[in-house]
Amino acid sequence: MANALHEPAAADGQASMTGLLTGIFADAQRLIEQQFAMFKAELRSDFAKTKQATMMLAAGAAVGVIGVVLIAFTAVYALNELAHLQLWASYAIVAAVLTVGGGAAIYAGILKFQSFNPLPDETAAAIRENVGWTTTPTTPAIAKPR
Repeated sequence: MANALHEPAAADGQASMTGLLTGIFADAQRLIEQQFAMFKAELRSDFAKTKQATMMLAAGAAVGVIGVVLIAFTAVYALNELAHLQLWASYAIVAAVLTVGGGAAIYAGILKFQSFNPLPDETAAAIRENVGWTTTPTTPAIAKPR
């Protein structure tokens, strides 16, 4: 296993500045590679969850549409028969109720999708921070031994 610090020894036994900087950049590169791997894993996981939720919504919507159509026809003819309304008025009432209900369901679905973010924000922020650090590194002050 490779040495994690990458400190080549100088002639006097102290780590050289070049060796230290090389080690720091190698460690930073390894950290960024690990964060990209974590980013990909998070992305795959979130994509799988989103795909499952979308498939369930689509299946539910398909079955629900058939049910709503049948219930709508039943409601129209029930209003026509029980309330002695004309057929066009029964259709208008049922259509209005279904439109309001559908709008409420769409709004609830939008709120549900806004409650989570399918993209891995935390990993992306950490990668941006580390990439920014490696592109503009600050040289730490190294104390000289006494």
